[in-house]
Amino acid sequence: MKEFLSNRVKTLKPSSTLAITAKAKEMKAQGIDVIGLGAGEPDFNTPQNIINAAIDSMQKGYTKYTPSGGLPALKDAIIEKFKRDNQLEYKQNEVIVGVGAKHVLYTLFQVILNDGDEVIIPTPYWVSYPEQVKLAGGVPVFVETTSEQNYKMTAEQLRNAITDKTKAVIINSPSNPTGMIYHREELEEIAKVALEHNILIVSDEIYEKLVYNGAEHFSIAQISEEVKSKTIVINGVSKSHSMTGWRIGYAAGDADIIKAMTDLASHSTSNPTTASQYAAIEAYNGPQDSVEEMRKAFESRLETIYPKLSTIPGFKVVKPQGAFYLLPDVGEAAAKTGFATVDEFAGALLTEANVAVIPGSGFGAPSTIRISYATSLDLLEEAVRRIEKFVKDHWKN
Repeated sequence: MKEFLSNRVKTLKPSSTLAITAKAKEMKAQGIDVIGLGAGEPDFNTPQNIINAAIDSMQKGYTKYTPSGGLPALKDAIIEKFKRDNQLEYKQNEVIVGVGAKHVLYTLFQVILNDGDEVIIPTPYWVSYPEQVKLAGGVPVFVETTSEQNYKMTAEQLRNAITDKTKAVIINSPSNPTGMIYHREELEEIAKVALEHNILIVSDEIYEKLVYNGAEHFSIAQISEEVKSKTIVINGVSKSHSMTGWRIGYAAGDADIIKAMTDLASHSTSNPTTASQYAAIEAYNGPQDSVEEMRKAFESRLETIYPKLSTIPGFKVVKPQGAFYLLPDVGEAAAKTGFATVDEFAGALLTEANVAVIPGSGFGAPSTIRISYATSLDLLEEAVRRIEKFVKDHWKN
């Protein structure tokens, strides 16, 4: 039979986060009491004022195509957000709105990468970074970080990874899956190396609003105009305003890159969903109380769940500063409970203890599991109880 699949998709790995979530939902549909700690989305509904704005836009007849790069009014709201939150100045031609931050990243890599171009990606990484780079003909170059360095790449590591083929480096702060935040001094050192070697900085800041215990988010683009000119900031309303399903993300940066992304979007998505764009305008221009309420709820869950996880035998946990994930190293726990790999450990945890976590292999950290605390405190505490019992029941001295 004739082969119809392209070579570029044959090496594509499915998203491990979506796969484990689908399996957990399947078990739930069978009546099994599964606690899902896998999905990367807030468990709160979208604030009512945002929902109302979308309904109002449709009732007013705003149901047609918009410009490919997004509504001018939404771009204005994003520009104001950058001024207010990050002290950054952008013009409309330096902003593109897309179908979620994930697709904005995909579009970015499509327009900046040629075959063989390298993109430096610190590990652990969000599962889609390397796959998107490969789909654009690029080559992901991984820089391994450790728990001892709080899973953050150093400037020296970046310098050592750069070759004459390096096109860009990805910085994700706060990070999925580690929850760690790069501080200003660390970003300044990284930016210095990027400028020396004339490489693009891709700064994924989608978890910007979810920071805890006095930690602050700082965008690498804030360092200087020169750094800003070499940085593409990626953000969106999915995590900050609990709007994952609305699919609105955006990029801000060099006007030529943004124009190329907009041109590509005109041949792929046409435009982001119209009603979602009006909802996003309200998300940024309307009251921000709900953003802080969600942040406080996540902080409370972190403070409750972190010490409990830390006491489980064989679990090594670095306390995160942002996002809503914990990434315990469970290599010892897996070995002591008789599993050859952490993937097997996580699989048994789901089928035997009915707790769904994401194996770290999909994040380039095979000795870890990612635990999302975007669920109720009662369920989190029950999940930790089940995990601890599972480990103790299987522990082999």
